[in-house]
Amino acid sequence: MSQVLHTPPHSPAPADEDDLAALAARHGLTVSGARPSLPEYVRQLWERRHFITAFATAKLTAQYSQAKLGQVWQVMTPLLNAAVYYFIFGVLLGTKKHVPDYIPFLVTGVFIWTFTQSSIMAGTRAISGNLGLVRALHFPRAALPISFALQQLQQLLFSMAALIVILICFGVPISVSWLLVIPALFLQFTFNAGVSMVMARMGAKTPDIAQLMPFILRTWMYLSGVMWSIDKLTKADDLPHIVVIALETNPAAVYIDLMRYALIDSFHSSQLPPHVWAAATGWALLAGVGGFIYFWKAEETYGRG
Repeated sequence: MSQVLHTPPHSPAPADEDDLAALAARHGLTVSGARPSLPEYVRQLWERRHFITAFATAKLTAQYSQAKLGQVWQVMTPLLNAAVYYFIFGVLLGTKKHVPDYIPFLVTGVFIWTFTQSSIMAGTRAISGNLGLVRALHFPRAALPISFALQQLQQLLFSMAALIVILICFGVPISVSWLLVIPALFLQFTFNAGVSMVMARMGAKTPDIAQLMPFILRTWMYLSGVMWSIDKLTKADDLPHIVVIALETNPAAVYIDLMRYALIDSFHSSQLPPHVWAAATGWALLAGVGGFIYFWKAEETYGRG
């Protein structure tokens, strides 16, 4: 009996990679974990603006939920810090003798510094402390450090009520210059959010940075004129010019001085560093834009994490 040989049907040739790429692009498919373009990333972030604000508000509400005094600690924490600094620097070291309206001067510095300090600390843990959220959901990761900076802004605005009461109680009059608080806080928030994004990226790669940051921030605080007047020190004849420039252009000190100038009538424009608004705007743009681009370049890494 003759055997009939059946030849198997020809297998389809594998599709060319270029054809597959064209097919994926035609149907809106992208590589998993690929970094979007910068304009597309901005658009995605803007679309999630409601999530950012809701997340910030939820974090703020839950921050002191376990404490009996609850949200009162939002005001009590910086006030207690101010009381400690007043005793050490104002009384023991005699700083209050050389600074008019020392208590308003000190409390304003503490509140504004706390805004920057807390934003950066929260930003450092924004990715590493929310890995469950990062791995479970797809969203622009920059939303996390921005939302933490927004949380600290909300807390500062809540605390500003206590700050205003303190200023009035110590004889500081209400003035039209208080309106300068709005642009000053906007610039400081932009700066804080930018630095938070940089630290979020660094903290995600090296979690140990979160343990180092308190020491760095404490040193930065002592150099920022929170408890003492930079203006008094920079007028000393024996201080090197490079040190004077570094102290006057320190971004934390710039924002603190702007807020003191806006709120305290005895803090005059002559005490501000030269071109202070230009410096404040420059730091905000450098940190805000630079930090955002720096974070965006790492989005592919986070998307695959």
